[in-house]
Amino acid sequence: MCTGKCARFVGLSLISLSLVCIVANALLLVPNGKTTWTNLDQLSLQVMLLAGFIGGGLMVLCPGISAVRAGGKGCCGAGCCGNRCRMLRSIFSSAFGLLGALYCLSVSGAGLRIGPKCLKDDKWDYHFKETSGSYLLNRTLWSLCEEPPNVVSWNVTLFSLLVAASCLEILLCGVQVVNASIGVFCGDCRKKQGAPH
Repeated sequence: MCTGKCARFVGLSLISLSLVCIVANALLLVPNGKTTWTNLDQLSLQVMLLAGFIGGGLMVLCPGISAVRAGGKGCCGAGCCGNRCRMLRSIFSSAFGLLGALYCLSVSGAGLRIGPKCLKDDKWDYHFKETSGSYLLNRTLWSLCEEPPNVVSWNVTLFSLLVAASCLEILLCGVQVVNASIGVFCGDCRKKQGAPH
């Protein structure tokens, strides 16, 4: 696969994953799909850090768009620098995306380990914090949270989705850094085969 086609594939994948992260983070802000528990005192710190929106979302959306553009027609066509200028920009953009995905992964991982903030015995707190993540394997503990209803399964599902998406983003951003580096030094093989789509 030539560097241009690879960049387009990676870019489209990153754009899709960034949108998944943005939607997952938006859903975390409305526990159980209702706006009843959207007070700052009732949402966990990991939700309020907006790692899926900022890190896995916007910070990865930019390298995704940059990679798609790097896989397109070069700034000087088939001559001159070809796609090398865009590939070079894509390297820096992908490194930026890598930082965003790492931020998303670390915050989402902490969100899974600490657990959600919920009401138990008339007290809003992180009631699973002392379990160091072992509550994930003991579903009988999940019902201890009185409000919001089903908040544990809600958080576990969405934070797990963010962890998985950010891991894929890290992998794809790393692939694009290598791919774009090859593109900078060797050019885009598609210009030899004919005009790109």
